[in-house]
Amino acid sequence: MTDDDFNFDYSRRARMGLDESVFCDGKSVDQIAAICTDAKKVDAGLLLTRLEASVFARLPEDLRDLMDYHALSRTAFFGPVRAMAAIGKVVIVAAGTSDTPVAYEAARTLRHAGVEAALIADVGVAGLWRLTSRIDDIRRYPVIIAVAGMDAALASVLGGLVSGAMICVPTSVGYGAADHGRTALSAMLASCASGLTVCNIDNGYGAACAALRILNTMGSLPKD
Repeated sequence: MTDDDFNFDYSRRARMGLDESVFCDGKSVDQIAAICTDAKKVDAGLLLTRLEASVFARLPEDLRDLMDYHALSRTAFFGPVRAMAAIGKVVIVAAGTSDTPVAYEAARTLRHAGVEAALIADVGVAGLWRLTSRIDDIRRYPVIIAVAGMDAALASVLGGLVSGAMICVPTSVGYGAADHGRTALSAMLASCASGLTVCNIDNGYGAACAALRILNTMGSLPKD
């Protein structure tokens, strides 16, 4: 590979309040290794997303030793991680256990930025009591990320019960008519609950970044 394969944006946080991350899907092992090596030279911490376990295993050992890898979310922290700056600001609510890979991608993205998010899983509307039994806990948070596949009914139900900023993530979970998350996406976009922000299918990273933008405007995160 050549130096033209990547041009890392180290000033992104100063410009827009978000660190650049590395989307690993579609990148070769050599490209990912080169990016990490470049970051290591300047002691920059990186968030790597969509890093498959098989690809992680093929990275040079000296780079893997500097990574905190989370297989379920397919994310890795490379190098230094930001100190905790915000707790009790964001909750991630996942409809089912099958939605937790996307939920954990959001949680890991937030943690890399210095935000500790709470995670409440398996509270989908098929057993509505599971959600209502946790609703008071959820209402404590100013930012809520709702993660759901299939019919994505969680977004509309939860959106009608809370006043915080709601960021919704449709997942590709479900059979046949779920259409790889397109049904969930349409349901969230067409929700009768007003003011929902909807991200792309399976995009836990994008939902976390939306939450970070909100926290930045609230003054909850340091600007450096």
